[in-house]
Amino acid sequence: MATTADVRHDLASLADPRRAEGSSRFLQMIPGGYGEGDRAIGVSVPEQRRVAARYWRDLSLSQAAELLSSGVHEERLTSLFILVRKFTKGDEEEQGEIFRLVLANTGRINNWDLVDSSAPYIVGPWLIDKDRSVLDRLAGSSLVWDRRIAIMATFAFIKAGDFDWTFRLSERLLRDPHDLVHKAVGWMLREVGNRNRAAEEEFLARHYRAMPRVMLRYAIEKFEPQRRVDYLTGVVQLTDDAGWSAR
Repeated sequence: MATTADVRHDLASLADPRRAEGSSRFLQMIPGGYGEGDRAIGVSVPEQRRVAARYWRDLSLSQAAELLSSGVHEERLTSLFILVRKFTKGDEEEQGEIFRLVLANTGRINNWDLVDSSAPYIVGPWLIDKDRSVLDRLAGSSLVWDRRIAIMATFAFIKAGDFDWTFRLSERLLRDPHDLVHKAVGWMLREVGNRNRAAEEEFLARHYRAMPRVMLRYAIEKFEPQRRVDYLTGVVQLTDDAGWSAR
């Protein structure tokens, strides 16, 4: 039977000090960075996914939780890859356990790659047909990772054609102090626009002037060049029939 020691051994055998140095800079595991205090050993994401594929069936949820408590970034990310696989293949009881495990450990899901590899694939899918009020709690958290989890979880709803919670949380997070939340909100609004451009533009026309610049840029990244200029120069407005126009 596989153990967490087996996972750690396999990841350690793939470690690359030069990649670790680059990862530490990229994920700001530096003094003053949002990932300060974390430690990378330099294992690529594809290699971590292969390790997860090797062990996800044999590792228990408690063993995955043990990995999630690790001080090594790649061990935590590999744990989340394992949990996503278990969630996807599990029955409702196991999915609920995994959802609760993730929410109990958001303090260890403490970088954007960890959030983005789990929230849209565990938190969002679990809440598709359930009470979503937990997302309001997460969006109101003092922990930036909780707030990013909240908005990133709505990716699952967007894929199902349901945009209400993306708009609800985007409005709430318009004045969030952290650019990692700005980027996530803009990204999710862009994903809405990829499926329903009119719905995104109606939201933007009402709120874009209050948006942090990076949030707006992410949201309009796929727009035509002139349309992007209209938003960035502040000339978009709603018409009387709740459509939009440019002055």
